[in-house]
Amino acid sequence: MTATLLAVALSLVSAVAYATAAVAQERLAARTAAQGHGGGLRLLANSAWWAAVGLNAGGALLHVAALRFGTLTLVQPLGALTLVAAVPLGAHRAGRRVARREWQGTVLTLVGLAALLLTASGPAPDDALSLPEALLVAGATSTLLALLARPGGRPGLRHATASGLASGIASALTQTLTVSAGGPHLPLWQAGIVALLVASFAAGGLLLAQTAYRGGLGAPLAVLTLANPVAAAVVGLSLLGEHLRGGAPGLGLTLGGALVAACGVVLLSRASARQQGASTVVGGSASVPPPRETAPPRQVIPSPLPGELAPLPLARETAALPPPLPRPADEPAHAHGGRGPRAA
Repeated sequence: MTATLLAVALSLVSAVAYATAAVAQERLAARTAAQGHGGGLRLLANSAWWAAVGLNAGGALLHVAALRFGTLTLVQPLGALTLVAAVPLGAHRAGRRVARREWQGTVLTLVGLAALLLTASGPAPDDALSLPEALLVAGATSTLLALLARPGGRPGLRHATASGLASGIASALTQTLTVSAGGPHLPLWQAGIVALLVASFAAGGLLLAQTAYRGGLGAPLAVLTLANPVAAAVVGLSLLGEHLRGGAPGLGLTLGGALVAACGVVLLSRASARQQGASTVVGGSASVPPPRETAPPRQVIPSPLPGELAPLPLARETAALPPPLPRPADEPAHAHGGRGPRAA
C-alpha cells in the first residue's frame, strides 16, 4: 500500500471516529440537560462520556498518522467527511430520516470547505513554529476563546466556533511537532511545552464541542468543521510562509467557497432547529403545566327584605335517600298488588 492510499484510509477512519463521537456527545448533552445535571464533574463518572473521549482521541491519533503519510492538501479536505458521516448517524440514532434540508446543507458546506482548503493547500510542510511564535498563537487564541465562550447566552454556534478554533490551533501546533520530530527546529524541552499546549487546546475544544451540541448536532458540527481549517490557515499564512494558490482567481475561489459554506451552515441551522423542536414535541420532553383547577362559582344569595324569611342555603351535593324499610314477613306485597296493607 502506497503512502497516499494509507493517508486516505487513515483519514476516512478518522472522520468516522470523529462523527461517531459527535453523535454520542450530542445525545449525552441532551440527556444531561433534560435531567438537569450537566456539570463537568458528573460527566467524569459517565461511561458514555469516556467513550466519546476515546473516539475523539482515536480520531486525533489517526489524523496525526495521516499527516505523517500525506500532505495537508490531501488530508485536510478529507477531514470534512465528518459532516457526511455525522448527519446520517445522528438521524439513525434518533430514529428518523435525514431531512432534505440537512442533505443540502451538508453538501453546500462540504463544497465550500473543499474550495477553501484547495486554495490554501500547498506542498508538504517543511517549516515549524518557534517557541515564542507558539506561545504568541496560544495567548491570542486563548483570549479569543474566552470572548466566544463567555458565560451567559444560549449554547450553540459561538461555542462551536470556539471549539473549531481550539481544534485548528491544536492541529497547527501538532504539525509543528511532526515537522520538528528528528529535526533541529525545536529542542526537546521546547517540544514538550508545545505538546502541553496541544493537549490543552485539544481538551478545550472537546469541552466546548460538548457545550455546543446542546443546541443540536448539524449546525454546530458544520461551524466547527469550518472554523478548524480557517484557524489553521491563518497560522500557516501569517507565520509559516504559506500563501493562497491561484492569485486573484484563487482569492475569488476562496471568497466563493466561504459564501457557499455559510449558506450550508444556515441550512443546517434551520434544519437542526426544526428537528430539535419536533423531537421535543414527539418525545414529550417539553413540560406542559397541568390545567389549573378552577373553583365553582359562588352563589350570591340576596339579603331578605324586612318581614321575609331568609332563604335556606342550597346544598352542594344531593343527599343520599335512606334505603326502604323491610316489609313484614306476614304481609307479602303480591297479596294485594303491592299497594299497601290489606284491609281488615
